[in-house]
Amino acid sequence: MQSKEFDYRGKTIVYRTAGSGPVVMLLHGFGEDGTIWEDQFVLFPGYQLLVPDLPGSGRSETIEDMSMEGLADAVKALLDSTAGDTTQVALIGHSMGGYITLAFAEKYPEWLRGFGLFHSTAFADSDEKKETRRKGIRFIRQHGAAEFLKMSTPNLYAEETRKTHPEWIEKQVRDTCNFSGDSLVLYYEAMIRRPDRTAVLKESRVPVLFVMGRHDPAVPLQDGLKQCYLPQKTYIHILEHAGHMGMIEELNQTNQILSQFVNATQKTA
Repeated sequence: MQSKEFDYRGKTIVYRTAGSGPVVMLLHGFGEDGTIWEDQFVLFPGYQLLVPDLPGSGRSETIEDMSMEGLADAVKALLDSTAGDTTQVALIGHSMGGYITLAFAEKYPEWLRGFGLFHSTAFADSDEKKETRRKGIRFIRQHGAAEFLKMSTPNLYAEETRKTHPEWIEKQVRDTCNFSGDSLVLYYEAMIRRPDRTAVLKESRVPVLFVMGRHDPAVPLQDGLKQCYLPQKTYIHILEHAGHMGMIEELNQTNQILSQFVNATQKTA
C-alpha cells in the first residue's frame, strides 16, 4: 500500500493505493481517517484499491466546500486523477462515508458499478439526531476534538466489544488524537443539512450493499432495514456481534462480505 497525494483546487488530499485492475474505493466515516480500513488494505487482489483521507481528516486539508456533495466532488477528482475518465468504481462508505457515497451516486451514477452503505443510511437526520449533532458541536467548541472523540468513540462499539476488546477502542482514540475540531464541526453541519437520498437507492441500476450491525447505536438495525428493499438489486448483511465499527468488531465477516460484493459488481459490470 502506497501513500500518495494530489492537488484538489489548491488543497492537498492524501490517499492510499495498491494493486491494479478494476477500481475499489473505501471511504471512512466521521472522526476517522483512511487507516480505519487498514485490515482491508490487502483484501482485493486483482483490483486497484483507493483509500483516501477525506478532506479535513488525517493528512488531507479542508476544502472550501465541505458539504456531502462537495466531498463527493473531491472523491470524483481523486478517481479522475488515478483511474482515468472511463473507469467505473465499486464505492463503499462507512457511516458519513456512506452519505458521501450516496451524494456521489446521485451526481455521478455512470461512474459506479456498485456501491455500499456500511453502517450508513440514505435517510436524512431526524430532528432528534440533528439536536444530538448540535450538542456535539457545542461540546467540540468548548472542549476540543480530542476530548470529544475520547468521550464518543467507545459508544460506537457494541457493549460486548467494549468489555472484551477495550484495546480496539483505545487504538482508535489514539489514532484520532490530532483531529481538528473545525473539521468535525464542518462535518456535523454538513450531515445536519444533507437531504434524504432514498430516491438514489430507488433509482440505482447497479448492485447496492447494506452492512448493518445488530447493536449499532448510530444507525439502529430497524432503521437500516427500512431502506434495504429500495434498490433493484441488493446485498444485505447483518453483523450479529457488531455495533457501528464492523470492520474492526467482525473483521473476518466484513472481509468476506466486501470481497464477495466487489467480485459480484465486476461480474455484473
